[in-house]
Amino acid sequence: MSDTTFLNGNQIQLTIERLSREVIESINFQNIVIIGVQPRGVLLAEKIHKRIQELTQTTIPFGKIDTTFHRDDFRRGKSLNAKVTEIDFLIEEKDVLLIDDVLYTGRTIRAAMDALLSFGRPTKIELLVLIDRRFNRELPIQPDFVGRTVDTIEPLNVSVNWSDNENNNEVVFVKEI
Repeated sequence: MSDTTFLNGNQIQLTIERLSREVIESINFQNIVIIGVQPRGVLLAEKIHKRIQELTQTTIPFGKIDTTFHRDDFRRGKSLNAKVTEIDFLIEEKDVLLIDDVLYTGRTIRAAMDALLSFGRPTKIELLVLIDRRFNRELPIQPDFVGRTVDTIEPLNVSVNWSDNENNNEVVFVKEI
């Protein structure tokens, strides 16, 4: 295997800052909730949520959603490692900002939207992703806010590696040789 760094810690911080400000420019904060997709989208969602609250001086409800039992592939003999869903508020008639780290086929986001309906019917769902892999979509799902776009048809895995030290965060391409 060969790894190539696509974004380093500083670039990720700049991207989070830009995404936070883009969200602030376009969303009504009186009716918003932020929900991170378990497991890896939650780490990005926590950073975005914290930064938006700092910039706007508002309190925004925050939750985490697990998609395991809403996926269309969960019965295919894979072992299941379900995470915790933590949403202690209704999303009925709320604007949901759904956050995940990488948008690939669209299946995880479709599952997240199905899971969200257990908590009410939102007015709107907007999607924020750190990495959008446009050419690999299997479902017609598009993000509203994108950190970076990766246009490749090569069989690459995109991995977002989070660290306790912000400078050590990175997005890497892992190409199988």
